[in-house]
Amino acid sequence: MNDKKVKFIFITGGVCSSLGKGISIASLGMLLESHGYKVSLIKMDPYINIDPGTMSPYQHGEVYVTEDGAETDLDLGYYERFTHANLSRKNSVTTGQIYYAVIQRERHGDYLGQTVQVIPHITNEIKKRIFDVAADDDLDFVLVEIGGTVGDMESIPFIEAIRQIRQELGSSRVLNVHLTLIPTITVAGELKTKPTQHSVKELMEMGIIPEILLCRSASPLSPEMRSKIALFCNVSERNVISAIDIKSSIYEIPEMLHQQGYDEIVLEHFKMTKTTPSFGEWNGFMGKLRNPGRKVKIAVVGKYISLQDSYRSIYEALLHGAVANEAELDILRVDSEEVLEKKFRLNARAYFSKNRIDGILVPGGFGNRGIEGKISAINYARTEGIPLFGICLGLQLSVIEFARNVCGLAGANSKEFDPSSPHPVISLLIEQEILEWKGGTMRLGAYKCVLVPGSKAAAIYGTDSVMERHRHRYEVTLKYRETLEKGSLRFCGINPQTELIEAIEIPEHPWFICTQYHPEFKSRPIAPHPLFRDFIRASIENGNSRKS
Repeated sequence: MNDKKVKFIFITGGVCSSLGKGISIASLGMLLESHGYKVSLIKMDPYINIDPGTMSPYQHGEVYVTEDGAETDLDLGYYERFTHANLSRKNSVTTGQIYYAVIQRERHGDYLGQTVQVIPHITNEIKKRIFDVAADDDLDFVLVEIGGTVGDMESIPFIEAIRQIRQELGSSRVLNVHLTLIPTITVAGELKTKPTQHSVKELMEMGIIPEILLCRSASPLSPEMRSKIALFCNVSERNVISAIDIKSSIYEIPEMLHQQGYDEIVLEHFKMTKTTPSFGEWNGFMGKLRNPGRKVKIAVVGKYISLQDSYRSIYEALLHGAVANEAELDILRVDSEEVLEKKFRLNARAYFSKNRIDGILVPGGFGNRGIEGKISAINYARTEGIPLFGICLGLQLSVIEFARNVCGLAGANSKEFDPSSPHPVISLLIEQEILEWKGGTMRLGAYKCVLVPGSKAAAIYGTDSVMERHRHRYEVTLKYRETLEKGSLRFCGINPQTELIEAIEIPEHPWFICTQYHPEFKSRPIAPHPLFRDFIRASIENGNSRKS
């Protein structure tokens, strides 16, 4: 058991999934930090995968990568964007990890012949993961999000584990929050509380009595409805918080919750000091967000466009860059396969000209579907002087496009897409060629990138080296470096240990920068990533020059 006086806040979800537990717990973390407290956050996912690294973006949204290389749920992105917490693989827990650890111990004989069971062995492992995070730093709070919905079979061990923690530590150290849905019956235009009543009842049957209810609804709860919910769900009326659908920006959620006294209720529960919260930098960000002075239109050319969360960190980083430039962001989501390959037969020029794009971003991805459509978008940006930001796969495809159309390397490609290419300008590292498993072959987490003096990238960063997060398997083939450089492609970022290419740029282009790493993972509302900030600046200038 943890001996420190860290406080634990557990948030569960009811009625249905995708209600916004991740954003709500990140918002609470931000509010607690504004009172001067230090927080850490944990996401506990009930799926049996070890992590989401091999899951389709259509299944699970983007894979968020931490500094230490953990492939995690996208909610950890919200945690880091809303708070100052530095998260690691310890902050992402899955059922697969829990069972894998317990089975390994059983095989090693650690249980001394015991019958290994869900209780106590699985629940003890879950509790251990929570207490390990609490023991790491001088924390005041550990906030834990239990994935899924109350009633799901997969979530039961996690619910039981947090019940045990409450039993062991008492209410002075533990607070339970339940996020639930108050649906609207469209025909009658009436909010209904019955699903919430049933969800809380089911949670109480599992031994969890929530102190706070966050009620997701399309419109504010009336005093009568709050009173009814409080009565039937056994909570104080003040502790029924209205989590109204946000129509503009998720960054308004902390303010909405603060206005209802959410953070004060939490601190009062723990008998902790309430201060006048400090929202200085955040208020500055929100002021610019709400009062933009101009517009900028960015095309994001990908193949997982149909699901909003597939490029979540990309969209958020673009927004951060736009707000820093006091601009309103308009994103054109372009399906590289459907639009650029099938409908326009690789005629990106006509498509982008018609839509009056200010800048183009090509994000990461895996597999060959939609690749030629992305390459055609890159070619348009390069030849027409449109700002181009390529990330991960975006860099690799930019190298392919440049090799084909500038250096004259016909058939240039990546070994991922064409193993028999005469010019494999993108390939696996030599030591990875023999590996067959998809897991464990990627460069993951933060690596150092040395920026070439005098390069545009170095000027944007304002430093000579950076640490950036990676998630990729293929690299620029180093034997083609001299050929590409003769064609005026500058390798402006290099890994000092391996000489691998981290970033490229075209010096004579208005703004053509691509990175092998994922800068979107380090962008924050109040600290936008330098590359995103400057990409938006260049895109605005491009739009202005076109209009003039």
